[in-house]
Amino acid sequence: MMNTIGFLELNSIAKGVEVADIVLKTAAVNLVFSKAGCPGKYYLLFTGEVAAVQASLDAGHTIGGSHVVDSCIIPRIHPQVIKAINMTAMPEKMQAVGVMEFFSVTASVYGADAAVKTANVDLVEVRLGTGIGGKSFVVLTGEVAAVSEAVKAGINTPNAAGMLVSSVVIPSPHPELLESLM
Repeated sequence: MMNTIGFLELNSIAKGVEVADIVLKTAAVNLVFSKAGCPGKYYLLFTGEVAAVQASLDAGHTIGGSHVVDSCIIPRIHPQVIKAINMTAMPEKMQAVGVMEFFSVTASVYGADAAVKTANVDLVEVRLGTGIGGKSFVVLTGEVAAVSEAVKAGINTPNAAGMLVSSVVIPSPHPELLESLM
């Protein structure tokens, strides 16, 4: 089971493509995505066993050098996080809605993982930097108390310290809002 993720954010698209190649050649990892984003950054997310992800992340840092803006490795990531990043998470029922917005892409990954591990919520989306000026956000749903608890955990994870833009819990969202989020 591939339950560890590695993430690299670079400030150069050309260097990002080179790093993606070395990450894939270094160890047995699977690419979730490798793409350019805003504002002129490059994002790389991959999965695998802990040792393989760490080896590939280290190689990526070496090749990326000063172009590496941020990175993370998260062992035992909750499966909902990857589904929400790929926008393949579709909850059966939308209830209360929580949104966490961050300046850092990695902060959203850490925040989403902490949120879904803390409370009984469903991740709707984890948007990582593309089309939103390099920021990121997490949308989740569930019962009001669970969403409140999950958002609190997500914005207070030590790995997201100082990166929070804003967060909100909407107990009873308008049906049109719910449709626009799905």
